[in-house]
Amino acid sequence: MKKIAFVLCALLLAGFTMQANPTENLGFTIYGQITDTYGTPLVGATVKMENTFLGTYSGFNGYYRLTQVRQGSYTLVASYLGYETVQVEVKVNGDMELNLELKQSSQYLDAVVVSSTRASSRMPIAQTTLNRQELKQANTGGDTPYLLEMLPSVVVSSESGIGIGNTAFRIRGTDPTRINVTINGVPLNDAESQGVYWVDLPDFAASVDNVQVQRGVGTSTNGAAAFGATVNFQTTTLTPEPYAAVDLLGGSYNTWKTSARIATGLMKNGFSMEGRFSQLHSDGYIERANSDHRSMFVTAAWNGERSLIRTNIIHGEEHTGITWEGTPDYMMSTNRRYNPAGEYVDDQGVTRYYADQKDNYWQTHYHLMGTHSFTNNLTANITLHLTDGRGYYEEYKPDRKLSKYGLPNFSIRDTIIKRTDFIQQKWMDNIFYGGIATMLYRSGIFEYTFGGGWNRYDGDHFGKVLWSKMNIGLPNKYEWYRNNGEKTDWNIFSKAIWQVSDAISVFADIQYRGISYKLKGIDSDVIALNQEHSWNFLNPKVGATYSFSSGHEAYISYAIAHREPARSDLKDAQKGSTDFTPKPERLNDWEIGYRMRLQNISVDFNYYYMLYKDQLVLTGELTDVGYAVMANVPNSYRTGIEFTLSAKPASWFKIDGNTTLSKNIIKDYTNFANLTDNPTDWNDLQSPVAEPLGNTTISFSPSLVAFTRITILPVENFQFSWISKYVSRQYIDNTENRNRSLDPYWVNNFITEYSYKTKSNKSIFAQISVNNFFNIKYSANAWVYRTLFQSGDPEYVSIGYYPQAERHIMVRVGIEF
Repeated sequence: MKKIAFVLCALLLAGFTMQANPTENLGFTIYGQITDTYGTPLVGATVKMENTFLGTYSGFNGYYRLTQVRQGSYTLVASYLGYETVQVEVKVNGDMELNLELKQSSQYLDAVVVSSTRASSRMPIAQTTLNRQELKQANTGGDTPYLLEMLPSVVVSSESGIGIGNTAFRIRGTDPTRINVTINGVPLNDAESQGVYWVDLPDFAASVDNVQVQRGVGTSTNGAAAFGATVNFQTTTLTPEPYAAVDLLGGSYNTWKTSARIATGLMKNGFSMEGRFSQLHSDGYIERANSDHRSMFVTAAWNGERSLIRTNIIHGEEHTGITWEGTPDYMMSTNRRYNPAGEYVDDQGVTRYYADQKDNYWQTHYHLMGTHSFTNNLTANITLHLTDGRGYYEEYKPDRKLSKYGLPNFSIRDTIIKRTDFIQQKWMDNIFYGGIATMLYRSGIFEYTFGGGWNRYDGDHFGKVLWSKMNIGLPNKYEWYRNNGEKTDWNIFSKAIWQVSDAISVFADIQYRGISYKLKGIDSDVIALNQEHSWNFLNPKVGATYSFSSGHEAYISYAIAHREPARSDLKDAQKGSTDFTPKPERLNDWEIGYRMRLQNISVDFNYYYMLYKDQLVLTGELTDVGYAVMANVPNSYRTGIEFTLSAKPASWFKIDGNTTLSKNIIKDYTNFANLTDNPTDWNDLQSPVAEPLGNTTISFSPSLVAFTRITILPVENFQFSWISKYVSRQYIDNTENRNRSLDPYWVNNFITEYSYKTKSNKSIFAQISVNNFFNIKYSANAWVYRTLFQSGDPEYVSIGYYPQAERHIMVRVGIEF
């Protein structure tokens, strides 16, 4: 009923808003040409009317046209990549011609750095870009994934329950290993797992200038393949004036954050510098989910007339209580905050928790960017990058077999000791480095980008035993395993936009990517890893955008993407007798969209069909050493409709919302259930039971995701927002069994904000957010283990849930001097 009510309310509200202005189709026209200071037409410049949804871009020969403009006074804003934004006050009481001249910006070269991975408004790609102000308002204390929760098809989760610590997001049901993430064009995804660990970059959003999310395959980019979305971050660039700022946050579960920023502004010698330091603590909603984080960001640049040299240092340090075991299903009704990590029983029979059951990691990113504009039309960029990471997680392991550590059984008198308690550390020590080069050429109706990159990852994995309960003669910090992974990833790409006419633009993009990967050494289960793999992929994309009238445009695109298996897919698949190599995955992505921009309403509609070949999914089967098997399924698909609406019926009232309705199917799926002899001995029989299920829903792929934000501005500088997020049922595995699923949830947050700017453009910002206002008890993620018994006993199912926090409050205050 909640789902039905939610959808009906959204549709009724949309209908009311659209009917609120019956004369919407009436109005005047503003038209003209946009050029640079040399009189050269700028094709693809964005033109918007401030405080309305009216907008377009300049077409053939730089001409633009805005229609259906009502009588009144407005601010018209024109912008173009790398040029200074122009604002013009206009009084509309009839049709008018307004030609605009844009001057190249001092931030032009900064903009070119990320342009190669960005989609412009003319590209036929489902996209959303959030600017610094929007990110600031969305930042209510959670980590970076929570800033994107407002966007279509996005579902976020947090192991600690309050959005701090280990957090992640899915887009269109795809997990983080299938979402490409870059910072200033530099790959952020871990080269081996292909995931992104946001806990390693605490308070990163405080140094982000803007972010663009491209759903689907998107444009060519560096690093991991985009199998569900691409997320491009641009960090803080040039601040013309010096400033200092302090940002403070405090709230429930002993959560607090302090952040300080300072900038020199642009000095006479062309030099500028900005820095930030943040410290963050939270006890977390889940027991012992504490976080103690520190981070730093420094950027320094020299701006010449046609050249820019910029260096960035991004450092993160995290110490986080281990929470990845989740809350067992049998504890959910009695103590949903229960965390079994580090639990053991001492010699007196007292249950205790190991104090240092924590994840600890240090990571530093170094970026050196050089950009030069040879002419007004031709600009090149070279970026060198290095990421240095090192860390470990420490665990208390009760009653573990000595053989798990490569140790022989131990005899005391006539007693053979096979098990004891251990304290262990699992370490990673890795380095990731490489270079990226791009060249941008723009001339009239053509915009052409050519680029590529080369990246190398070298990572060690090793484990140490710090202590054993029984003295078995271990050397100090005994190392029981060590292995190394080397991965080289390179690509070249070329893409172009051709403005065929005022109404039609055509987009084409092709990428050739090569990967080589080598594993060697001993894994943590004391099994050898010796593998070498290589892949080469060709990824083409093509599409067109048609603007059939001012404020109305449609687009269509088709793209192909390939993705190599991740480290865990390869190493676990080839252990023991189950020796096979997973195939790379292929995605065919069709996107059809429509955009409407009228005075008081904005609508985006996007249909997608993502057809997978050999998608890797969990089969339910285990290897002979107990690892979950990821296997290729021949045919699967995701299809859906994404609908976004923004409306402003009055100057003091605004509504934003989006809804995704989707179907996510594996065709003719066969699940393999693990088979054990009986619930007493628990001997794995290595004979999984096949369960043909036909078409089933892909795990963690809700059929409905909806977001609404209602904003009221009762007086100047004050803003009240009611934010709602609905996520329908998600299956934990691919069997589509309701008993192994996450219940739907509808969460509501209320936010009050005050912001004030002085005449000198300094600001004060205050925010109070009441999250999960209606105190809903829900889980946003889970894992499942299942086995059948040869003895005929009922099957065993164990589920670990990740409950989210009940009602909690965060207070933020920011002051800029």
